[in-house]
Amino acid sequence: MPKHGAQILSAALKLPPVERAELVENLLSSFEFTSREKIDALWAQEAESRIDAFDRGDISAIPAKEVFAKIEKHKK
Repeated sequence: MPKHGAQILSAALKLPPVERAELVENLLSSFEFTSREKIDALWAQEAESRIDAFDRGDISAIPAKEVFAKIEKHKK
């Protein structure tokens, strides 16, 4: 990896989890995927399915704060 790329990566890894996730999404969406629409439709369907399961009480939610705290704990 070029030095500039390594510096960018180092800075990105210091971002909070949500900002890193947004950065990843922006980077991935910059690529031209021929099946991007299909992938987006499948993710939308999965999201709707999970929302329905939550509404029925089949699954529970975990506060994002707890999830990101757990991620940060495992990074160290």
